[in-house]
Amino acid sequence: SSVSVSAHNAVVRLAQAPGSTGLWDRFSFGPEPSALQERLFVSEENVDGFLGTAFCPSPCSQSALERQPLIEVLDVTEDRIQIRVE
Repeated sequence: SSVSVSAHNAVVRLAQAPGSTGLWDRFSFGPEPSALQERLFVSEENVDGFLGTAFCPSPCSQSALERQPLIEVLDVTEDRIQIRVE
């Protein structure tokens, strides 16, 4: 882990503990432990979940679920996210 701070930016590099596997799906940040905010990393599952609630915020009927688009995260870089929607 490391931290780099400038006048307008802060970067925190994190490493998983030995024995941990898989991608992280979320992180929390804030000025103190009692005031943390949660954010999601961009992943296919998180995009599907976010758009699923945007398209159908309350419990959906089966026909509404069948009309939801298929979403696939193709590429993620620092300056762009490429998503395909069918």
